[in-house]
Amino acid sequence: MTQQKDKIKQPPYAILRGGYKYKETLGMRRVTTYCMDMVESKDVLYVLIRADGSGGNIRRINWKDEDLDVFGNFKWPVQMIQDSEGRLFVSDEGDHCVHSLVDDGEKGYVPIGQTAEAQESSTKTQKIGEYGSGDGQLDSPSGIAFDSDENILVVDTGNNRVQKFSRDGKFIKTIISGDGEGALNMPWGIAVNHKEEILVSDWRNNRINIYDSNGKYISSFGDIPNSLGQDYTQLSGPAGLSIDDDGDIYVADRDNDRVVVYDRDGKYVTQFTGDATLSKIGKTYIMSSPRVLRLREMSNREIWRKLRSPATVRTYGNLIYIPDFGCHRIQVYEKESYPLTKDEIFEEPNHPTLYNV
Repeated sequence: MTQQKDKIKQPPYAILRGGYKYKETLGMRRVTTYCMDMVESKDVLYVLIRADGSGGNIRRINWKDEDLDVFGNFKWPVQMIQDSEGRLFVSDEGDHCVHSLVDDGEKGYVPIGQTAEAQESSTKTQKIGEYGSGDGQLDSPSGIAFDSDENILVVDTGNNRVQKFSRDGKFIKTIISGDGEGALNMPWGIAVNHKEEILVSDWRNNRINIYDSNGKYISSFGDIPNSLGQDYTQLSGPAGLSIDDDGDIYVADRDNDRVVVYDRDGKYVTQFTGDATLSKIGKTYIMSSPRVLRLREMSNREIWRKLRSPATVRTYGNLIYIPDFGCHRIQVYEKESYPLTKDEIFEEPNHPTLYNV
């Protein structure tokens, strides 16, 4: 099941963290080339990829790491989400819009405007938005997310704002914009938590901003006094983000080649820097070429394990998917956690000292 198909879940009162285990690597170059985002749907994964130079598509793979097919035609895609009806939405900063695609049962996913249903209905649309700075217009859109009513929140990067649309493409309102405290500077990723607060990764300000459902600024975390992250808690060029069922926040800290995890209050938990092993499809390719086998043996395999410019991160249940943009693959981790009730854990101390336990 996809994370976006259900109402936003209420996280437990607290959790016991058991840890994070590396699970496996999926994809390879020529299959999941420059992977930007992904959606888990039933027994397949839809992977949003970019071509060398320009353009992009959606690649469909499965857990056997088999390349099933490719569809879609985008100029410069950024993110992808799936609604409760199975429709896919893809933000395209090159085409200044969000594409809508539906599975028609025969041809697979096609733009909504090309289906028989769409031709009979004036409320359906193939693209959401057009280039510009007015209401309902977009300039290089990036992050997209659903609110609790499955309206689409679109990060309008070039206009430094967030706009809300219905799934049928009707402009509803501008949620976040303007100057002052909480003003955005080249925003990228977006997510909505159980309180219906909106989290936006503020790329050039190197921070995550939190707003209420009406766009009022609440707070920020992860920002730094200079251009590079100097410790575990600081971000540099944050891109996509995701919130899991426990309320933990995952941020693709792109310029630092890692994913950083914070709790629901913005406190640092841990980070992922990469543990990749050879994917199944990668092994098949390498084993077929003696020359590639030798080149791999001569290379620095420690570097190959690491993340390189991750574009986003997605959570589905206890699984964490990291589209490893610079290495053309997806690294998958598994989280171990146990929900706790208020009666099972001592109250948080008011004084910043440690308990003796």
